[in-house]
Amino acid sequence: MKILVTGGAGFIGSAVLRLAVARGYEVVNLDVLSYAACLENVASIAANPLYSFEQADICDAAALARIFAQHQPDAVMHLAAESHVDRSIDGPADFIQTNVTGSFTLLEAARSYWEGRGRFDAFRFHHISTDEVFGSLNADDPAFTETTPYAPNSPYSASKAASDHLVRAWGETYGLPVVLSNCSNNYGPFHFPEKLIPVVILNALAGQPIPVYGAGENIRDWLFVEDHAEALLLVLEKGAIGQSYNIGGENEAHNIDLVRKICTILDDLKPDAAPHDRLISFVSDRPGHDLRYAIDASRIKDELGWQPRVHLDEGLRRTVEWYLANEPWWRALQTRAGVGERLGRG
Repeated sequence: MKILVTGGAGFIGSAVLRLAVARGYEVVNLDVLSYAACLENVASIAANPLYSFEQADICDAAALARIFAQHQPDAVMHLAAESHVDRSIDGPADFIQTNVTGSFTLLEAARSYWEGRGRFDAFRFHHISTDEVFGSLNADDPAFTETTPYAPNSPYSASKAASDHLVRAWGETYGLPVVLSNCSNNYGPFHFPEKLIPVVILNALAGQPIPVYGAGENIRDWLFVEDHAEALLLVLEKGAIGQSYNIGGENEAHNIDLVRKICTILDDLKPDAAPHDRLISFVSDRPGHDLRYAIDASRIKDELGWQPRVHLDEGLRRTVEWYLANEPWWRALQTRAGVGERLGRG
């Protein structure tokens, strides 16, 4: 199988590419190399003959047509997206352009290619989305299922919800063989340093305040990125056409508890600077901050036999150790626009 992966220089996309190549798949990494992309994420496979790279924008129909014609993929995994909620509050237009218009343009390119090759049965278009499209849960609400009504509350989640609906529509209207997945919060190696867990680690290492929104009572379900990559390839290979699959880590935690776990790990690994939790600083909350996300992953477990393997405590330690061992990687990214700044004040 040859897989065209959009956004492959990003956090989750690069994890998918590394795993796919390790399993012997031929892959094409299509990435525009926006501020959050980093080719160092795929440096370990860059020289592998199974890997190729195309720098292109998913909004560029002509470039997509050329790439499909040249590489003749058997499947598409669509991960390219603007994904930071705080940035979506400050600049929603970029999110509409990439996540909505870009997804539409990619769907049309995939449809034209698939139809041009006789609508071959083996083709798959796998759209990777987020649990944020379902909105916010109360602390005692049941977890999101695949049939939970959509209720996005941020420009980011609204743009992802729109792309989900486009993918479903192209499946129903044109018969494009699509599968969808919605994941909980990812974490792990190569996580771009504007997201919560890298911010906590890097601010703590620098002896700077660790910002926690509100009272830190927001709850997220945390999914180790390598577990997610395994689930995504499984959905691509064996997921039912037209079906959606929720992918979660079964690791719910309040933000403040997550931050304290990281501080405890750093106390162990960097005892000279302990206690790191002295750096915790509660800051004003962002507008429309969803209280809780939680995933019911019963469908992917029952139908495809997947379940997460990395518990949050283990995954956090592995993540902290990775950042300690890879300072040149994150140092280079800290100079990029917006990194280290408070965004999304509204």
